[in-house]
Amino acid sequence: MVDMDAAIGFVVAHGDTVDRARLSWLRTGAAPQSDVLASAEVGQAPDGGWPAFWAGDVASVDATCFRLAELDDLGALDRPAARKALDWLVARQRPDGSWEEDESLAGEAPDWARPGDPEATYYLTASAGYWLSVADAGHEEAAQAAARHLGEQMRPDGTWPSYLVAGWLAAATLYRRTLFYESARMQVVLNERLPGMAPGDVAQLAAALRRAGLADDDWLLVNARQRLTATQRSDGGWDSDAGDAFEVHVALAAIRACR
Repeated sequence: MVDMDAAIGFVVAHGDTVDRARLSWLRTGAAPQSDVLASAEVGQAPDGGWPAFWAGDVASVDATCFRLAELDDLGALDRPAARKALDWLVARQRPDGSWEEDESLAGEAPDWARPGDPEATYYLTASAGYWLSVADAGHEEAAQAAARHLGEQMRPDGTWPSYLVAGWLAAATLYRRTLFYESARMQVVLNERLPGMAPGDVAQLAAALRRAGLADDDWLLVNARQRLTATQRSDGGWDSDAGDAFEVHVALAAIRACR
């Protein structure tokens, strides 16, 4: 089993104030201090989204979903900032149910967010659709449209035309929107890929699917926890492909997945 005490100790030792507040919420449901919430919400654009570090002052779908993930770990999705961000996502949704970044960002956006790129479109749709689905903020029509788009783009073998992360976000969105058959097909593929996944990916996968409502004893979640147990370091943390600075985020995701 995952050593939860060691994982908690890793976050306490290496996390910042917001990280430790996220840990407290995940462990006990303790409400964060107002200054912690203000720090997590800082930089929100007037229209409701958050710019990415590469996007200048233009709000980004990718960055907004990242902020919503942090706010979710603080129990803050019902606060005005998060609700405004969710409304902004709905306003940015395209008629076919998908999302793309603003065209003005085409020259600056990384591959995973580049406007006009089909892989980026699928990833952003999975990410935005996921948060509209789990936030329960009254955006059922937009969330359902996103789920339909994700399901329609899925290949006959259960794979998807985008990055690995898009797969578990799409599977979680489909599950939350009660498209269980489509979600199950993607989960089979994810389980096949599990042994080769980096620990950070496994933690994020398990956390997202649990947040979407999969049962704790679901076979994919059981296998994911076994993988996290096998890859946990002696200091309580896990390696991150994104670099040392993201190891606390991996540990928090693992705690969410295993608590």
